[in-house]
Formats: sequence, structure tokens, C-alpha cells
Amino acid sequence: MSFSGSPVYSVLTNLNPGILDISAASHSVNDYHSNISKRSIMEFASEHSVNCVVIGPEDPLAHGLSDMFWKQDIPVVGPTQNLAQIESSKGFTRDLLNKYSIRASPLYKRFKNMNGASEFIDELGDDFVIKFDGLMGGKGVKLSGEHLSSKSEALEYCKKIIDNSGTFVIEEKMFGEEFSLMSFCDGINSSHMPAVQDHKRAYEGDTGPNTGGMGSYSDSDHSLPFLEEQDIFEAQEINERVIKALKDHTGEGYKGILYGGFMITSNGVKLIEYNARFGDPEAMNLLALLES
Repeated sequence: MSFSGSPVYSVLTNLNPGILDISAASHSVNDYHSNISKRSIMEFASEHSVNCVVIGPEDPLAHGLSDMFWKQDIPVVGPTQNLAQIESSKGFTRDLLNKYSIRASPLYKRFKNMNGASEFIDELGDDFVIKFDGLMGGKGVKLSGEHLSSKSEALEYCKKIIDNSGTFVIEEKMFGEEFSLMSFCDGINSSHMPAVQDHKRAYEGDTGPNTGGMGSYSDSDHSLPFLEEQDIFEAQEINERVIKALKDHTGEGYKGILYGGFMITSNGVKLIEYNARFGDPEAMNLLALLES
């Protein structure tokens, strides 16, 4: 965008010197989701006659900022609030895949209370994952044997979520190498980016908790050392089918970036989760390769 010759305007919660340096003007907000912040963002865009918007973080997408721009006939790279559920609700995503027979999910169940949680953990045995069904910056996922050392500790985490008026998903724990594959979407068509791998765990040797991302890498052949061509094809196909499923399910075309977090398992490529925007830090690898 900064190379296009058109002025770039930025809205930030944290003032980034690098972004400010390429911005014709900038606007600071405390958050992206309050009505006060959203109104001030719209006023800033109007003041500078903004005619295209790229939304980076998940929070404004989940709270409908994209919808507000579309209502003003300003095109947005980023899905509407309804479609952004693909990231903001883990349960929504699993149910969507299940409804459209996209066989990329592990065993899972959604919970609005504690009823049945203990029994489902017993069914899964020692290998399970508990996910807060909302946005927590990559920090709401707890894995048995890593973050949760016992069933009682797992149930305690579930209860903490419920006590804070949340919901959660319990899934079968998958094993394998993780990778990301993002797709540009225009509502109908998609164009896939190269595969990339990020590292989420803090501390040396991946011994710490999950983070939003500690770093990432991609290969010169647009693959990764542990992937076959068929693996990449499967991930691309899953993204394409999900884009079509979203259109059928909601009646809206997905416009923006669909980020699939995948795992290559002994049973093929499986979906870990979706994000509704560029991966951070993966975008730094991929946008540097883009010729457009």
C-alpha cells in the first residue's frame, strides 16, 4: 500500500513508529470495539476521504467495524461480523465443517455449561484440548499433558470459563507438525499464499505458554520441509470448501484473508483453527514475496 503512491492512513491502539512513518495521518484509539472508538474511526476515515480499508486485527472484525464501512460503500479487506465468526467462535467453525461434511476436524463437543464435560474428557482419555470459544489472542487454548496436568485441572479451567460467562469447546488432541495456509478471497474466488510455519510457544524449546506468535518461516519452494505437494493441495481445498460453505450458510461472500491453521497428521491434513485476517507474524514472510 505504501508503494502504491496513494496516501495511507492508519488507526492504531499502540503507536508503531514504522507504521507512523509511512502514514499521511494517523488516529489513536483505546480499543477497536467500543461504540465511541468505532464512531471516531469512521469520522477519521470520512475526514480523509478513505476509499479502501484493510483491517488487520481480529477484534474490530469480531465487533463489526467492517460492516460499518460497507454501509458507507467503502470496500474492506476483511469479513463482516457474521463471517468473522470463523475466527471469533471455535464452535461455529467446527459446526460449519460438520454441517458441510468437510472432514478436517477432530472429535469435538461444544459446552455452554459443565453438563457432560467430565464424561467427554473421559471418552477422549489422556489426549484432549480445551478451547475458550471466543477471542483471547491465542492464549485461550489449553492442551492436556502440557498446560493441563490432570482431569481435575481441566475441569477447573472449564468452570473458570463458565463462571466468567463464557463457553468452551473440548476437542480430541491431534499430533503432528503445524503449518499455516492463507487465501485471498473476493467473495467468490480465492488465491492461495505459500505455506508458512509459525512458532507460538514462548521460551526456548517451546516450553512456555501459547502466544500470538514468536516468529515464522517459509521456504524458497513455497512449501515446508515436512510437507508433500498433496498436503498443500488438501489445505487449499479445505479453504476453498469453507469459503463456499460460509457463502451458503450466511448468504454473504467472504471478502478478505482466510487463514487456515492446519496440522499434518497420520490421518491427513486437519484444521486446528481459522483466523479471519493476515497471520501475525506470518504476513511478514508472505507479503515480502507478493508480486502484484
